[in-house]
Amino acid sequence: MNRTGPRKLRLALALVALLLAALAAKAWHDTMADPVVHRTTIALSALPADAPPLTIALISDIHVAGPDMPPSRLAAIVEQVNALRPDLVLIAGDLVSDKRPATRHYSTPEAIAPLARLTPTLATVVVPGNHDHWRDIGAIRAELARVGAVVLANEARGFGPLVVGGLDDDYTGHADLPVTLAAMDRLGGAQILLSHSPDPFPDVPRPVLMLAGHTHCGQIGYPWGGSPATMSRYGQRYACGLVREDGKALVTTAGLGTSVLPFRLFTRPEIWLIEVRAR
Repeated sequence: MNRTGPRKLRLALALVALLLAALAAKAWHDTMADPVVHRTTIALSALPADAPPLTIALISDIHVAGPDMPPSRLAAIVEQVNALRPDLVLIAGDLVSDKRPATRHYSTPEAIAPLARLTPTLATVVVPGNHDHWRDIGAIRAELARVGAVVLANEARGFGPLVVGGLDDDYTGHADLPVTLAAMDRLGGAQILLSHSPDPFPDVPRPVLMLAGHTHCGQIGYPWGGSPATMSRYGQRYACGLVREDGKALVTTAGLGTSVLPFRLFTRPEIWLIEVRAR
């Protein structure tokens, strides 16, 4: 009796099981790793020549939910952000998550409470994301105000020599770019546009620094870079990292938590620390 066939089949099955186990371990590591801190410097021509540099910590897509982002993990990430000593903390939406595979959903107060510990020298500024609208944007705005964060939805606010325009969520059709830009112009100063999605970037008609999230850099990526899905109508063009185009600059962060599926693969959570200085 020839036993070579069954042995080869068992070996193949063992190799497949080993590969799946390795991918699962890699996915859990990528999901739960401490956020990678990316640093860049952007020159803003509207900053006064004698203005000192200011630092902005950009985070996004927190998606508080189990198993990967309980409030205790967010509290640890807040301490990591504080250690960077930013002047502004800008949060590009999607604070909550009601994804079906979650092992636990947290209330809005539970999800937002750790943000009260952020200690920027100027302010914490938040724009809504699609998941925030899908849950209860009124309750989320109220809770953010309670912990001292500034919520901007097609609005603008000045912080020192900077003006931050907060664009409401484009994915759910709440963004109004002309209204937001007009609000920024009324205040004057060096302009920064905060948006949940990067997709409004090509429609911005003038040089600006725009900061966004939403894409998760694909969340599940290829080992060689890129990803099969980006949640952007522009595909990979604005899906991840720093892009300079037509005199404008865009930073799209991979965010902190997960959406739809509770794991990452070949992408990592991110904090961007952006130094803005006079040109």
